[in-house]
Amino acid sequence: MSKEPLPPDYDENPEWTDEMIAEARPASEVLPPEVAALLVRRRGPQTAPTKKAVTLRLDPDVLDKFRSTGPGWQSRMNEALRQAKV
Repeated sequence: MSKEPLPPDYDENPEWTDEMIAEARPASEVLPPEVAALLVRRRGPQTAPTKKAVTLRLDPDVLDKFRSTGPGWQSRMNEALRQAKV
């Protein structure tokens, strides 16, 4: 199976021009409804709550330490509390 080479000026991902942007339409307008629905899938409802929301007062330095670790700091705090439980 031989393929012909692409022309030298071929670009698989060209930069959009102002004209292309002006003519662009939302995917929901150009795709069949079944396909568009797949693009906006949402997470289903939680079957059983696995955690409880609480209000907890913490020292500022403790809170700052966990928050400084970035996204997921609440999960890391939960794990630290789990390991420290008596």
